[in-house]
Amino acid sequence: MESLFSLKGKVALLTGASRGLGQGMAVGLAEAGATVIGAGMSNMSETRSKIEAVGGTFHELTIDLSQDHAAAQLVNDALAITNTIDILVNNAGIIRRSNAEEFSDDDWYEVIKVNQHSVFQLCREVGKHMLENGSGKIVNIASMLSYQGGLRVPAYTASKHAVAGLTKSLANEWSSRGINVNAIAPGYMETDNTAQLRANQERNEYITSRIPQGRWGTPDDLKGAVIFLASDASRYVNGHILCVDGGWMSS
Repeated sequence: MESLFSLKGKVALLTGASRGLGQGMAVGLAEAGATVIGAGMSNMSETRSKIEAVGGTFHELTIDLSQDHAAAQLVNDALAITNTIDILVNNAGIIRRSNAEEFSDDDWYEVIKVNQHSVFQLCREVGKHMLENGSGKIVNIASMLSYQGGLRVPAYTASKHAVAGLTKSLANEWSSRGINVNAIAPGYMETDNTAQLRANQERNEYITSRIPQGRWGTPDDLKGAVIFLASDASRYVNGHILCVDGGWMSS
């Protein structure tokens, strides 16, 4: 049974690895035995330290996924380090908050470029490599807002709906060719993206009251989910959006 969840000998490329959910998942993948290539815009020394503390191997690539051709460059750079990518975790994402009637075009395009466009590009570029190998695991990071509308985050909501749809579309095309494409939909998590919500006492208390488990999630809460979807344990799981939400969607 342990071998089903082992990632020993596998290489995982994970975006948004510097902190928060990305850091938590990167450490989890390393704990399961994977070599981790972390991609991001900011310093990843803390992620490196955490991975090396559990005996793992971490490679760091600095990239701005809002830039044209960044995805292709990232994949080329990653393959130059390890010669293979067995697991792709599309975690990088940004959020902009504003009333819909005041939401700017610049904010809209910036969010869509990172959260939606780059996810497709990375799936496509890594997918080509995986198809040549006849195997691979792609895990996209969706959201509760892949199902719901949210408030004051129209671009983020649109992008996360798109991630869910893209996950299902690619699973339909690639499952028979050896690639599992799935997604994780985190609930309300203690990250930089939710700092404004948590600072608003009224909103914080309301959200917490809606979570059956009675607390916000943490990056560590995603470790088991990403290991499952990246390992042989999920070999017959395709096009699934796995909610890790403390029960939010059932409430």
